[in-house]
This record gives sequence, C-alpha cells and structure tokens, in this order.
Amino acid sequence: MLNKVSNYIDQFQLLDKNKLYLVALSGGADSVALLLALHQLGYRLETVHCNFKLRGSESDRDEIFCNNLANRLNIKHHIIHFETNTYAKLHKVSVEMAARELRYKYFESLMGGIGASGICIAHHKEDSVETILLNLIRGTGLKGLTGIKPINGNLIRPLLPCTRQEIERFLKKNHQNFVIDGTNYDNVFHRNKLRNSIIPIIKEINPSFDDSLLKLASIVSGASLIVENSVTEYITKITQSEYSDKETLIECIKRGSLFSKVYFIDINAVKEYSSPSYLLYFILSPLGFSSPLIDQIAESLDSQTGKTWKSHTHELLLDRGKLILSRIIPSIEKEMKIPEEGRYVFSSELTIVFKKLIRDNIFVIPTTSEKIAIDARRVQFPLLVRPIHAGDRFIPFGMKGSKLVSDFLTDIKMNVIDRRKQLVLCDAGGNIIWLVGQRLDNRYRIDDTSVNLLLIHIERTFD
Repeated sequence: MLNKVSNYIDQFQLLDKNKLYLVALSGGADSVALLLALHQLGYRLETVHCNFKLRGSESDRDEIFCNNLANRLNIKHHIIHFETNTYAKLHKVSVEMAARELRYKYFESLMGGIGASGICIAHHKEDSVETILLNLIRGTGLKGLTGIKPINGNLIRPLLPCTRQEIERFLKKNHQNFVIDGTNYDNVFHRNKLRNSIIPIIKEINPSFDDSLLKLASIVSGASLIVENSVTEYITKITQSEYSDKETLIECIKRGSLFSKVYFIDINAVKEYSSPSYLLYFILSPLGFSSPLIDQIAESLDSQTGKTWKSHTHELLLDRGKLILSRIIPSIEKEMKIPEEGRYVFSSELTIVFKKLIRDNIFVIPTTSEKIAIDARRVQFPLLVRPIHAGDRFIPFGMKGSKLVSDFLTDIKMNVIDRRKQLVLCDAGGNIIWLVGQRLDNRYRIDDTSVNLLLIHIERTFD
C-alpha cells in the first residue's frame, strides 16, 4: 500500500516534502493508516482531531487514542471540541451536516494559523464508490458522477487509490491498532446502509462493481470537463457584471459563493441554449439553489418582470429581459452624518469623499453620475447620507418641479435589488441634495456665479 500511496502522490503532485500538512485524525483505520503512511514517507505533518461530543465515552476514547498516537510519532497534535447538536439546531441542519461544517471551518482556520499547505483526508476507493451512488440516489448532475477528486482546494486525499482491505492489511503489517466507531454499523445513516447492505448485493451480480463504477466515473469526468469548458465559455458571453468588472461570473463563483457583485444574464440567450435548465443549474447550483427550484426558474423565463427566487445566500431577479443575480442584500437601514469635508466609509463596498475647492479657470464640471460638484453656498453641514424613505421627493437636475424618488427610480428602470441599496445625501434641513450615484437635485447645481464648491464622489469596492 505504501508504494501505491507514494506513486499516487507523485502522479497528481499532491504533496511537497518541503511543506507542512495537516492530517485529519479520527482514530479510525483509514485516518490512522493515512497518518502512518505519510509519516513513513517522510512528510512534515501535524494532526488534528475533532471531538463532536456525539458518542459519549466513545468520543472521549477516540480523543485520547489520537493524542497518544500523535505523541508516540512525535507529531504535534491539535484537539477541538464542538457542541454539534447545538450548532445543528441553531442553523437548522442535520447533525451530519453540522459536523461537516464545523470540521472544515476549523480546518481552514487551523491551516492558516500554522502555515499548513493543505489538509490530508483519509477518503479511499470505497468512499468514492459510495459517494457516486449516494449522489445518484439523491439526484445529481454530471459532476456528482465523477467521484471524489484527489485534490479539491486545500483538501488532499492520498489514500484514494487504496481499498479498505489494503488499508487494514497495512495496519496489521505495522502492528498498528485503531478505534472502531460503533455508528459505522448503524444503517440509519444512508452511507452505512449502502456500505453494509446495498453494495454487497450489487457485488453478487458484479464482483468488480467498484472498478466498473470508477471506470464510468473516469469517463464521465472527461465528458464533464468538455461540457464545463463549453458552458463556461457560453456563460461568459451572455453575462455582464455590475460596473463592467473584469471578473467573470464563473470565476466569481469558483472564488467563493458569497460574492458581492451583481451579474446580469441575458434571458434570450438562456432560452436559446440547447438546455436552459442545465445552463441555469451550472450557474445556480453552487450558490445553493435546489434542483426543483432551478427547474421552476427555467420554466418561468417568460414571466413578468419582478419575479424573484432565493437560495439561503443569493437571489435571482427577472427584470426586463435579464436575470439579475446577486447575494441577498437586505434594505439599507444605516445612516451616516457628515460633519465636514473628508473621506467617509459607508460600508465595505462604498466610500463617499467630500472635498471643498475654489473654482478656477481650469475647473471642469463632472459629467459622471458618481461624481458631482455643488454650490457650497447652498449647503450647510452636517450633511446626512441615508437610505431612501417612502415619500422622499427631490427636483431632478434639469427639471423645475419635484418628483417622488420612487417614481424617478421607476422611470430609470432601477431594479428591486438596486433600490434596496439606493442612498440619498441630505443637507442640514433634510432636503435631498443628491440621489447618490444617480442624479443631483437641481437646487444645488452650480452656475456662473458659483465660486466655492463642494466636490463629492463615490468609490466602490468589491470582494
């Protein structure tokens, strides 16, 4: 087994002996074999054990075992305790999902703290088979049929080519014991039911079922890559980001699902695609939209403007020939007083700069919506930046009569998502000076007699 692991590491360039790696150590046969193999191969390691407090004395037994094993191998060991049931209830997720979220969040944090280059996980050949079957049973796209990957971000799986039988032989040869998790035999868990009951029946028909399924996964993986490249190219062509940002939607999703940018997707281009539902699945599934919801979206592309769909983190708005995709953004409630000129950070995404200046012969009146110049004689500090309120009125630049802000936003066809973020700048008397980033109030415009000016501009930042 040691040679197989070593060759697999070399084949996929999983590890570097000059770098430090974490090993997730549960105490079970798989993780113990992983630690022992990497230790014998000479890699720099530290171990981490998570006590989820789910199995009473067994959990404490596992913790002690892992600590003793790491000490015997002279490897630095980290232990973390989690209140898993409390987390599951608080976040309304299953206990399995709670343990997964807690574990991987901590791994990422610990990895950064110790300067590790990756986290080694003890998934093996049968785990990949079980994962494919689970995905198939629950419903999946092409990616769900490709199995577990040797490396995924910071997660590294050096044992993936090894069978459970090979792992146990390796431990026996090295006279290394391990702990047994009693819940592995509890068929209330779907993976256990597959492992203990369903797969053995399938192997009565095809003893080489594992190899057959993984061969299929390899073929699907190649096909998936071809499809992914084609779909990615098409999505890039039919989407546009807010403020013409260069990062594509797919790049943004891969970087992290909680992006703050807004993306616009051409509805007609979606409908013209050979499979609109698959195209939408490719975009929306990583952002937490369920398959039934994505099917519903695909069937509703001809609906009226204003229809909205949401995942836990993102929302999709149908708006005049476009699908607008963004992180869920609640209406802004924050206000900020501006006592004097200066630079004011309103949020992580928006800064507003105020600067007084004397008009000279080379001064050029700003012509962009994100930069204005007003006659300083007509304003008095403190100013106030706030969200729009029902009934707000102002006199749009170039007009004589007042207009409801809500009507103005309708006239310029501002969508619901942008309305929630819209701000106004008011003077000390509460009058609107500027619909921020959109239109100056006509009363504060500069004219031929304006000398003392207040220059205001906004700076936008994106994650």
